[in-house]
Amino acid sequence: MSHFVLLNCRLFTGGADLTGSSNKLELSAEVSDEERTNFGSGGWKEVIGGLAETELSGGGQWEAGDPGRVDDARWTELGGLGPWTACPDRADLGALAWFTAAMSGKYKLGDQVGAVAPWEGEAKGSWPLVRGQIAHPPGTARTATGTGSGIQLGAVPPGKHLYASAHVLSIAGTGSPSITLGIESDVDNTFASPTDVATFAAADALGGQITRAPGPVTDTWFRPKWTITGTGPSFLFVVALGTA
Repeated sequence: MSHFVLLNCRLFTGGADLTGSSNKLELSAEVSDEERTNFGSGGWKEVIGGLAETELSGGGQWEAGDPGRVDDARWTELGGLGPWTACPDRADLGALAWFTAAMSGKYKLGDQVGAVAPWEGEAKGSWPLVRGQIAHPPGTARTATGTGSGIQLGAVPPGKHLYASAHVLSIAGTGSPSITLGIESDVDNTFASPTDVATFAAADALGGQITRAPGPVTDTWFRPKWTITGTGPSFLFVVALGTA
């Protein structure tokens, strides 16, 4: 990815796609520097990395009246822990994605007369910040049990985890439609002998989940799978995968 202008950032929190309500997105990661200077340091300070922290923030135009709109989503998630997934440029299959489990600690709305009603929100990470890829794009509706396309992440080494975030953005159908998402792996993109790596809880309402599976995982290809129930069901969802 070369230099580009921020025009099509994507932001997903819980069960909301906030892309159409956002015009600002910031993500920061920091590792504290802990001093370990001693008499053998030659007169120079020495530091080592300490605790890491992540902060995410967004803002834009305020909307309300639906679980997928910013006011409903931000108010519901305030004070809670859930997945935030951010893409600097589109959310197509394989697109760069940053995600983590974060505590939504701030929500602000309102401005002076005559202004387009704004909103601002902040969250602080409670899990590692993961640099990964979109494994299922948000605009592809699924109506039956199936699997997605594979992405090549590489093996998960010992001491690391495979992380996965999922946001269920739209549900249609009757007979209590439900979707259960999971992640499977294999040695190549044919997925001739896939292995289950991670599973999410069944979802029958808009919302987000994040999970992780410990390494080592020697397989290098990963893809989402889903089991769908209900009458005339249709689901929109986005999945991101990465190793940290």
